Amino acid sequence: MAAKLFGTDGVRGTANEYPMTGELVMQIGRATAHLFRTQLEKRGGGKKRKPKILIGKDTRLSGYMVEMALASGICSVGVDVLLIGPMPTPGIAFLTQSMRCDAGIQISASHNPFADNGIKIFSADGFKLPDAQEAEIERLLHSKELEKCRPTGDSVGKAFRIDDALGRYIVQLKNVFPKDLDLTGFRIVLDCANGAAYKAAPAVFEELGAEVIRKGVSPTGLNINDKCGALYPENVAAAALEYRADIGIALDGDGDRVILADENGEIVDGDQIMAICALDMKSKNQLSLNTIVATPMSNLGFEIGMQKAGIQVVRAQVGDRYVVEAMRQGGYGLGGEQSGHIVFLEHATTGDGVVGALKVLEVMRRSKKPLSELKRCVDLMPQVREDVKVARKEPIHNLKDVVAEISAAEKTLGQKGRVLVRYSGTESIARVMVEGEDLRQIQSLSKKIAVTIFKAIGQA
Repeated sequence: MAAKLFGTDGVRGTANEYPMTGELVMQIGRATAHLFRTQLEKRGGGKKRKPKILIGKDTRLSGYMVEMALASGICSVGVDVLLIGPMPTPGIAFLTQSMRCDAGIQISASHNPFADNGIKIFSADGFKLPDAQEAEIERLLHSKELEKCRPTGDSVGKAFRIDDALGRYIVQLKNVFPKDLDLTGFRIVLDCANGAAYKAAPAVFEELGAEVIRKGVSPTGLNINDKCGALYPENVAAAALEYRADIGIALDGDGDRVILADENGEIVDGDQIMAICALDMKSKNQLSLNTIVATPMSNLGFEIGMQKAGIQVVRAQVGDRYVVEAMRQGGYGLGGEQSGHIVFLEHATTGDGVVGALKVLEVMRRSKKPLSELKRCVDLMPQVREDVKVARKEPIHNLKDVVAEISAAEKTLGQKGRVLVRYSGTESIARVMVEGEDLRQIQSLSKKIAVTIFKAIGQA
């Protein structure tokens, strides 16, 4: 086994290849169940009841294989399983806590292509596991400790299908929207990426009174994220223009991120969504410590705009899990990523695309302003990103030519821009981001860095 199994957002890879093989997935199920069973026993609850773990998934074909392998592994160590089928990742976080489960697992590779799959694990409180607990699961996989845990007879775990989970989550989402408001008169173009939110999201907006034009709600198991959803916001932007909609909403495959489009067909990214909501919350004295948590990927123009409004921006490590950790440690209520992970701790323990959209719709309804006007609260600086497929993730500082190209770019930009190069935590990709005042200049600089990375460690 590889030394490090968990990335920035759980375990992820091509389904039926390491690490997402049925055999290893079953072992991950065993290790996870053993961890939470042991924790329950330490609290004195192990003799009173069996632990239970909730399992949901997105719409990938391989979800069936992974679901069965996980359930088998969990039951084999004497822990019960609650199977709820397709459900957005934030729905799993909510239901894990609401249904008093000892843990929750989402089977999803988020925004990745359909051939990939992954495993995200939540604690009983609905928050993603910290690094220490992920490390403990990996330790168990490498140890012989699991071989001692093989209950028999009536001590073996059972699996149950839960049929009303989707309704519970829909009610929770509707409760996010103020009861004195509704969405009557709003026309919404909604793209669910043929993913996990294809049932829940349309139901929420329609039940709140909106006219919903549905896109990406016909999953086949093979078309999740396929030229649709939050990865392709230009589609929902074009549709918003075509249908004369008030707003376009694009979710990703597991429903934990959102990108919007205004009534003019212009894209509104995560930074702009956070800015709109932060300013609204500050005006109502609801923004904890007048602070918002973002990541190094967030636009410098976003930070400048927030500072002008008297709002501090704290930068956390890339990944919504790390954003949430920084929010909890600092006592902050709002955070997120440019990619569309928006976290409102008052309503959710992780990024939730529908919650993010509902909060913007609330601002639109109360202010009676269109999204095109609201998004002008920040003036974003031109930003260019390049993704390079890599054969290995060599530390950037070891790649002398790459370091030299980055230094040259930083010297060219001076104080009027910045360069960020990092590896994806979920894919074999190096991400290059260059920000500056001159679009052509930063396009040229980012391309040079990307080409240099490809020459050093690129994969065709």
